[in-house]
Amino acid sequence: MWTKTKFTRLTGTDFPIIQGPFGGKLSSAELTAVVSNAGGLGSYGCQPYSASEMVTIAGNIRKKTSKPFNLNLWVNDQDDAVKEFDKDRFRKVIGIFQSYFEALGIEPPAFPLPQSPAFEDQVEAVFEIKPAVFSFVYGIPSGEILERCRQLGIITIGTATTLDEAMAIENAGVDAVVATGSDAGGHRVSFLEQPEDSLVGTFSLIPQVADAVKIPLIAAGGIADARGVKAAMALGADAVQIGTAFLATRQSGTSTIHREKLFSKEARYTTLTKVYTGRLSRGIKNRLTEELKDFQSSFAPYPLQGKIVGKLGAYPANSESNPELKAFWAGQAAPVLQYHDAEHFIAAIISEMES
Repeated sequence: MWTKTKFTRLTGTDFPIIQGPFGGKLSSAELTAVVSNAGGLGSYGCQPYSASEMVTIAGNIRKKTSKPFNLNLWVNDQDDAVKEFDKDRFRKVIGIFQSYFEALGIEPPAFPLPQSPAFEDQVEAVFEIKPAVFSFVYGIPSGEILERCRQLGIITIGTATTLDEAMAIENAGVDAVVATGSDAGGHRVSFLEQPEDSLVGTFSLIPQVADAVKIPLIAAGGIADARGVKAAMALGADAVQIGTAFLATRQSGTSTIHREKLFSKEARYTTLTKVYTGRLSRGIKNRLTEELKDFQSSFAPYPLQGKIVGKLGAYPANSESNPELKAFWAGQAAPVLQYHDAEHFIAAIISEMES
């Protein structure tokens, strides 16, 4: 039975389907609840939110579902280079984008750029909220944090982009591991080596990890329909995490234009870029990604880069800004998307898997 796996036994979910956690306003309480209510595991990306905002978000989710859900955080919440990012370096980065600011008649942001929430504060909110599942990317929390989760009955899920990372996650005592391939949309969340040196495809990564770890294995990247689910589970996955296909549904927090892009021919052409956040991520090609692809090493470090391009209208998700300057996260499986409604999408996967 495809529903009886190490993952469903661990989490108590009916189906081994996880909705990928989206950062910022791309997540929504509605989508999280819809997936959980359908028997999967809904997720919410809490990376840009303060501890108090996270408590509010969890409250909104619990108004819509009594089922298990997952909150996701970034362990490494800023690049080391942030410490050396001075006014001179700031001016150089602004110089790269000056023509775009001038064309839009917008003033660039001022130095210093505002700070973002710290992981150490955010994780305290996780302890207060006590979600069924706490997942994380860009590293592994301390042993003390993992032990506190065990004491509170919170299931932990780490994210790996390579076999070495998956083994490190298991050795740390994390309950389950997501193996995310380079075909996935959004950020490449490598933490042992540079993401550029960790670009393993999903269907090469899954069997490697399946042969090496005993904890439940969740496959992510390039999975957008039941064919992908079947393939991942045939290669040894205990569950799948689906991102782009859920992002494309009306229940997600993204913009109308983003959804339209995901169902357009443009979704055939994705690229890995640092232009939007300072960290390598996959999205649909546009003017900004192509004109600035030779400046990858010159952008501001994470999270400062996002605060600069944010002024150009790259964010938030509900902004209908110039599409040629906007971040449209998408995985390489986007061209096979069919469903605009999350309930219909889940139902279709379940029906095909059970037939």
